[in-house]
Amino acid sequence: MAKKTNKQPNKQPKKFILQFIKYITSNRLFLSYVLFALIGSILIRAFTVGHPFDYHPIMVDLALILIIGAFGYLIKPKKQFHYFFAWIIIYNIINIIGSIYYTFYESFPTIGLIASITQVGEVKDSLLNELRVVDFIYILFPVLFYYTHKVLGRQNYYNHMSKIEKGKKMCVSTMLAGVILLACTLVTLTGTDYSRLAKQWNREAIVERFGIILYQGNDIVQSLYPKINSLFGYDEAVRKFKDFYGQKSQEEHQNNEYTGIFEGMNVIFVHMESMQQFLMDLEFNGQAVTPTVKKIASEGMYFSHFYPQISVGTSSDTEFTLNTSLMPANSGTVFVSYYNREYLSIPKLLKEKGYYTFSMHGNKADMWNRSKMHPQLGYDEMFFQDSFKVTKENTVGLGINDYAFFEQAMPILRDIETKHQNYMGTVITLSNHSPFNDVEKYGEFDLSYKRMETDEETGETKEVIDDYLTDTKMGNYIKSAHYADLALDEFINYINNDELFNNTIFVFYGDHEAKLSRSEFNNLYNYDKEKGELKTEEDEGYYNYDYYASELNKNTPLIFWTKNAKIRKKINKEITYYMGMYDILPTLGNMMGFSSPYALGHDIFNIKDDNIIIFPNGNFLTSKVYYNNSTGLYMPLQNNVELETDYIEKNKEYTEQYLDISNSIIVHDLIKEVNLFNESGGENE
Repeated sequence: MAKKTNKQPNKQPKKFILQFIKYITSNRLFLSYVLFALIGSILIRAFTVGHPFDYHPIMVDLALILIIGAFGYLIKPKKQFHYFFAWIIIYNIINIIGSIYYTFYESFPTIGLIASITQVGEVKDSLLNELRVVDFIYILFPVLFYYTHKVLGRQNYYNHMSKIEKGKKMCVSTMLAGVILLACTLVTLTGTDYSRLAKQWNREAIVERFGIILYQGNDIVQSLYPKINSLFGYDEAVRKFKDFYGQKSQEEHQNNEYTGIFEGMNVIFVHMESMQQFLMDLEFNGQAVTPTVKKIASEGMYFSHFYPQISVGTSSDTEFTLNTSLMPANSGTVFVSYYNREYLSIPKLLKEKGYYTFSMHGNKADMWNRSKMHPQLGYDEMFFQDSFKVTKENTVGLGINDYAFFEQAMPILRDIETKHQNYMGTVITLSNHSPFNDVEKYGEFDLSYKRMETDEETGETKEVIDDYLTDTKMGNYIKSAHYADLALDEFINYINNDELFNNTIFVFYGDHEAKLSRSEFNNLYNYDKEKGELKTEEDEGYYNYDYYASELNKNTPLIFWTKNAKIRKKINKEITYYMGMYDILPTLGNMMGFSSPYALGHDIFNIKDDNIIIFPNGNFLTSKVYYNNSTGLYMPLQNNVELETDYIEKNKEYTEQYLDISNSIIVHDLIKEVNLFNESGGENE
């Protein structure tokens, strides 16, 4: 007879469920804090860089939310709400600022940019024009958390928790859970991820991999970088600086066919605000968008693969990189955060040759801190808004329109021409600045397309006018650029019709792209005018305006132009080498007879197709590839050309080295502190 046994049921699952229910019911405030904070961190990625449900950033954000929240348990339950509520507000302020900033700059803000908050007043119209409803969705979470608190209060939750909660134990266990979760997540990330975190070049990639909270915490540490490194990192920076430039100084200077061609000539840089190159090939109803830029390109030396290298400082970054051949700062902007450093610049190098230097802009002198940075760059005199007669009638967008600006600038330029044997100046235009919404002042420029349509029912054929770009950001930008181009034509006419300026080289350059979305370009390139609708991927002639197409489309015009017929004949050609903003100083310097031993760029006529354009986010561009530092992927630019096995790795190392050296010069003021080169350009012993 079988022996009867009594099996005891396994009580572990039931016990676990009861404990879980108990934890949920006795930690409702804390869990609400975690939930609302985590949802916000997921949404900020969803509305900016994408990939909202990637494992790594969710786990890192959750771990940090737990660690920060753990300290709330050290507070009495009745007062815990204030602690958690404060952090909910902090998280969502970070999200709101990050979302707005990303909408405008396609990047994330840094603590260093707080110093430049005064700039917002000057570009508020541009900023407001870009805002989206989703930028403010994060306001809901503090509201929902407050509502949760009120509900819990009515349920006597806080009195109950005061009797049963073991605060110190909950603090330790919650913090331990957060630390373990953080450690387990971080060990699965790559060395490249940590390199990006440490260098803070590619802020989008950091948010993608580490989440918004760790990004912001890391940025706070980065904002202390100058002070921390003045104590701990200075010696290492100096060593690398000396090694780098010691080796660079041994590179033999090469003359080429353009060496000294502009020796003794004056130079005026004309900063063409937001002027992109794609406009030069654009026509509507037989009318060119930028006929003037096309004309001077055909008359001068035109660099058709020229790329600005800007970060968050936009126009100010262009001014800095052009004048110094250094890169923008990793954190903040040089013009605002590092204006008091020593830089070797084009104005200073030409002043050593006896040149008078000046800058001219129709905006306020404190915009981008130019009132302090321009003297630091070596400009002798500045002509800003208070040097011009600005009225309501002659204002377009952010200030005096380019027509009035050039008209009033000419007497100043003539005076400079007659008083100074040699001079160098920078003239900064303003009318084509975003948000490109002063449409009623841009004049008539017809963006419509006329086509014939046949009514299927009546068989009647009639003309249809399709205004598909009107009242779009792209349409407004095109009209704004056309307006600025025609104003530039007036300036060229002033110069050509004047008896002066025969010994002057004009350097026209677009300072950066217009910062329009890919969807705006898709609407421009893929609109089927005959059908009156957007093409799809299945349609013939569809242009895939993807990430790489967008990046490669950010080039701007660069033109060396003169009215001097003899010189014009020598330089009149298109240059197709890939070239960056930091290549202007060494290229023009060879032509004019000056050089900077600290220049990171190259004379394009020496390096030619072997050049590499480095971008502040760690991306790079050569004649062969465009490399995306965020993904580690690249797009070949030449068909049937095989890359060397280590081509990408070598250029990645090159990019990292140059960005490190440039940032060390800026942060540690190494040109002043180390004084590596003497006045003759030789290395000091």
